[in-house]
Amino acid sequence: MQAPTRHTLTKSERMVSRKVINSLFEGGRSHSVSVFPVRAVYRPIEGEAVGEVGVQLLVSVSKRHFKRAVKRNRVKRQLREAYRLNKTLLTDRVAELGLSLGLAFVWQADRLYDTAEVAQCVKTLLARIAEKL
Repeated sequence: MQAPTRHTLTKSERMVSRKVINSLFEGGRSHSVSVFPVRAVYRPIEGEAVGEVGVQLLVSVSKRHFKRAVKRNRVKRQLREAYRLNKTLLTDRVAELGLSLGLAFVWQADRLYDTAEVAQCVKTLLARIAEKL
């Protein structure tokens, strides 16, 4: 009997390296996919920055869209939760190819969305990224 998959988002799966973040947004080798209100920017990562984890995640919600930190934090929580529940769509494909991937979710809307809508957008984005790899 196979053990059930655990839906976790560990510290090692979060992108913290400034070098990796800069390469993700400044490189020119990054790819972008958008399903409004979320845009995903991703790029294969080389080196030790990733470690044994296949995908590292960054979530960004601009102060330009939400002045209040409470709303920004809510959106970030929704994005992280949606990724946590659906990450196997992408992580299985990345492991199959033997890649390491940096992934950033960038919020683009000026209003809050229902958690189910955000989850559907993230699920669509992860499926599209997995197809393109």
